[in-house]
Amino acid sequence: MILSSCSKEVQIDLPGYQEQIVIDGSIELGQPAIVLLSKSADIYSPTNLEAYLGNFISGANVVVSDGNTLDTLIEICTDNLPPGTEEIAAAFFGIPIEQLTSLNLCGYFSSNMIGVEGRSYELTVNVNNDVFTATTQIGEPTALDSLYWKPEGNLENHGFSWAKLSDPQGVYDAYLWEVQKLNIQDNGTQDPLSYKTFNPYFDDAFFDGLSFEFAYENPISFQDSSVEDQFRGYYEIGDTILVKLSKLGRDEYNFFEKKYNQIYTAGNPFATPTNIPSNIEGGALGIWVGYASWSDTLVCQP
Repeated sequence: MILSSCSKEVQIDLPGYQEQIVIDGSIELGQPAIVLLSKSADIYSPTNLEAYLGNFISGANVVVSDGNTLDTLIEICTDNLPPGTEEIAAAFFGIPIEQLTSLNLCGYFSSNMIGVEGRSYELTVNVNNDVFTATTQIGEPTALDSLYWKPEGNLENHGFSWAKLSDPQGVYDAYLWEVQKLNIQDNGTQDPLSYKTFNPYFDDAFFDGLSFEFAYENPISFQDSSVEDQFRGYYEIGDTILVKLSKLGRDEYNFFEKKYNQIYTAGNPFATPTNIPSNIEGGALGIWVGYASWSDTLVCQP
């Protein structure tokens, strides 16, 4: 028996890399607008610190409007921060203060406009005469019914943070969960950084109008080398944390949901390819998001 087969060579014309502007901007209830501008990087480009810092964009014109007031954001760099703004910058960039001041990271900060519930905010970014725009809104925050800690299983001194949420009925709601540790550190200071959990963004697609209880792990423990492996993910009795629950719009949630999905499946050859949507018009990547935030303090005691 003679077996024969044929094959055909398939050629795929992959498009070349094109550099794009990346916008990472937010305005939170009671807080000023903050915008980071950078350039996208080729997948084959260097990934060292010098290359990372070199992608940030300086000298742009960034304006935020609430329909009544125009505010031109001020460019501030981390190696020349105004006194008293170190903790704010550290929390935004997610980098400890002692490391932040040695880097030249530049961002654009509002000096006259603070996030207000119910208002829409239009962002206009001009980079070398290329103009990009986006609009977001700060809605009504939703407070947790309760917030508490309890030991997990047979553990006496370690457990998760628990909460009860009553989701408003008949409207779309999306949420972001963040935490900050308020305990005084060994050096006599507090950690100014806010930490996101493994899956910090969620919406009410499956619980619209319902009240339910849920637990979240401790993301801070994974960054603390002093925590024993068996206790990572738990809060220890005596921990004091600030819990922030923020609401955001549908388009903004879709951006973050797809972004985290791509992060978690990176390198998996069986994962479905994901295109991350953006609410930026004009050809830039990224997001302009308004947060309706609510926060409370949780003391980890039975």
